[in-house]
Amino acid sequence: MDNTSQHGEAEALHARLLIIVKNLPDLPGVYRYLASDGTVLYVGKAKSLKKRVSSYFQKNDQSPRIRLMLAQVASIETTVVRSEAEALVLENNLIKALSPRYNILFRDDKSYPYVMLSGHRSPRLAYYRGTLDKKNTYFGPFPNGYVVKESIQLLQKVFLLRTCEDSVFGNRSRPCLLHQIKRCSAPCVDLISPEDYRQDVANATLFLTGKETEVISALELKMKSLAAEWQFEAAAAVRDQIQALSQVQERQFVSSNTSEMDADIVACVESEGVLCVNLAMVRGGRHVGDKNLFPSHADEYTPSAAIHAFLAQHYLERSTPGMILCSPEPDESIVLAQLLSEQAQRKVLINCNPNGERRIWLEMSRRNAEQAILQRKGQQASQAGRLSALIEALGLPDETQRLECFDISHTMGEATVASCVVYDRQAMQPKEYRRYNIATDTSGVAKDGFLPITPGDDYAAMRQVLTRRYEKVAAGEGVMPDVILIDGGKGQLGIAIDVMNEIGLTSPWLVGVAKGETRKPGLEQLLVPRTGNTVQLRRDHPGLHLVQQIRDEAHRFAITGHRARRAKARVSSSLEEVEGVGPKRRQKLLARFGGLQGVKAASVDELMQVEGINQALADKIHAALRG
Repeated sequence: MDNTSQHGEAEALHARLLIIVKNLPDLPGVYRYLASDGTVLYVGKAKSLKKRVSSYFQKNDQSPRIRLMLAQVASIETTVVRSEAEALVLENNLIKALSPRYNILFRDDKSYPYVMLSGHRSPRLAYYRGTLDKKNTYFGPFPNGYVVKESIQLLQKVFLLRTCEDSVFGNRSRPCLLHQIKRCSAPCVDLISPEDYRQDVANATLFLTGKETEVISALELKMKSLAAEWQFEAAAAVRDQIQALSQVQERQFVSSNTSEMDADIVACVESEGVLCVNLAMVRGGRHVGDKNLFPSHADEYTPSAAIHAFLAQHYLERSTPGMILCSPEPDESIVLAQLLSEQAQRKVLINCNPNGERRIWLEMSRRNAEQAILQRKGQQASQAGRLSALIEALGLPDETQRLECFDISHTMGEATVASCVVYDRQAMQPKEYRRYNIATDTSGVAKDGFLPITPGDDYAAMRQVLTRRYEKVAAGEGVMPDVILIDGGKGQLGIAIDVMNEIGLTSPWLVGVAKGETRKPGLEQLLVPRTGNTVQLRRDHPGLHLVQQIRDEAHRFAITGHRARRAKARVSSSLEEVEGVGPKRRQKLLARFGGLQGVKAASVDELMQVEGINQALADKIHAALRG
C-alpha cells in the first residue's frame, strides 16, 4: 500500500472518530479508546462525555504519550451513568479488568491479608485473604503478609490459640505437636476449659484492636491471684505472657495518643521519571507496617493524578479507615471522599494538611517513598550493568531484554516437572513463571497431544516443555523472548536447537549453561551456538552473576514444583494401594489423623475409630503402611 492510500485511510478514520465525538451526550459516563484489533487502549471517566472526549481531538499541545495513543485509536465506546461518582466506580472496575496500556495501573489486585478469628465454639486463629464472612471476626487489613504471620506467631505464643483446620480439629483424639511445643492449649481434646479458652480469645481480640495495656493489666491481676493461691507454675506462665506483650509494645516505633485511631497514610513521590506510592497503615493507634507500590504506565502522570488513581483503585470495594492522610492532595479529592464515605456508610476524611503526630506520619511515609525510589534505582542500575556485561561477553543483540530459562527436576524419574522462569525489564517476573508436569506413564497413552516420556529422560522432558511453550508463542500466544537459557550441556542445547528449527522460531538466541568439571558455582561454561563460542566468564563477572541468578531461580521453581507433585503422588498412592480403601475412606483417614504420617503412626484400635473401618481393614491398613 502506497503512502497516499495510507494517508487517505488515516483521514477517513479521523473523520469517523470526529462524527462519534460530535454525537456524544453531555452526560457523565465512561469512555474507552479501542485499537483496530479491539484491544482497549485507555479507559477514562468524565462529568461530560462530550466535552472530555472532544478535548483530546481539539488540542494541539498533547503530550507524546497522548499523541501516540490517539494514533492507535480505531473506535470509541462510551457508557452513560447517573453521576460522576458512578463513573469513577465503573472506570476503576474496567481498569482492573482490562489493564489498558495507557492507564496508570497499580498491580495490587490481591486482597490484603487479615488476621481471622473464626466464629466456632473454639475459635480458630488464621491468616486470611478474600471475601469477608460475617460469621468470623477479622482484624486488618494489613499491608503485607509478613505482619499478619508475625502477629499470628505472637498470638500462638502468648494466648495458645488453635490454628488447625476444622477437619483436623474435629477429629483429633490426642494433642498435636503444637501443644507439645506450647503453641496451642489443645481445646480439641478439652485440655483447656471452654471458659478459659474464650478468655484467651477475648484477650487476643483486645490485643489485635490495640488495647495491649488492658490485656497486660488483666494478666497482672491473674498472675497475682495465681501466686496468692500458691499456683506458682501457672503464675510463671502468665508472667511470660506479660513479658512477651511488653516487648511488642516496646517495638512499636509509631504510636498515637488516641488509642482508637485508625488511619491510612498515602504519600506519592516522583524522582527522575519514577513514581512511588507508599501506603502505611495505623490500626488502633499502632503502626502495623507499610508497602511501596510502583505503578505501571505512569509516564507523564503527576503525583496528584497518581494518588487519585491509587485511592480509587485501592479503596473502591474494599474496607476504608475513617481517615486517609495524603501527600500531595489527590485530584478530585472531594468527589473521592464523598464516594468512599457512601461506600463505608460513615464519614471518610481525606486530610492533606494534618497537624501534630499525623504530620509526622505523613512525612515518614514520604521519606519511605523517596528511599524506595533510591533503592529501586540502585537495583536497576545493578541489573542493567549485569545485563550489559552479559550482552557484551556473549555478543548478544544490544536490545536484549527478555530472558527465559528452563530446568528439569525429578527424583530418579519420579514426578518430573519442568520450569520456565522469566527475566524482563531488569527484574525477575514471577507472575510470568510457568511449571509443566511431564507425564512418565509408560503405557504410551498420549496426554494433551504429547506422549509420556521414559522416566528419567531429561532430553525428552526438555523437548516436550520447549515444544509446549514455543508452539504457542509461534502461534501468537505469549511474548517472544530475546534469549533462551537452557540449564544443561551440549545434549540439552542440541534438543533446544532441534525444537526451535521444527517450530520455525529463529529470532531467540539459545544459550546453554553447562556446569564446570567440579560443578562448583563460578565455573559454568556458556555455550552459544549462534556464534559457535564456548565462554567461561570469570567468577566475579556481572554477566555470569545474572546467568546464575536466573538459572538458580529456574532450579528453585522446578524443584519446589517437583517436591509438591511427588508428595501428592506418594500420599495418594500409599493409601490407594490398600484394597478396600476408596476415596471416601482415604479422605476420612487423612482428615482424622491430620495427614499420611498421622495414619502411619496410628494403632489398629485408633484406625477402627474412623467411620467405615472395621478390624480386618484396620489390620490391613496398619500392615500396609508399616510394611
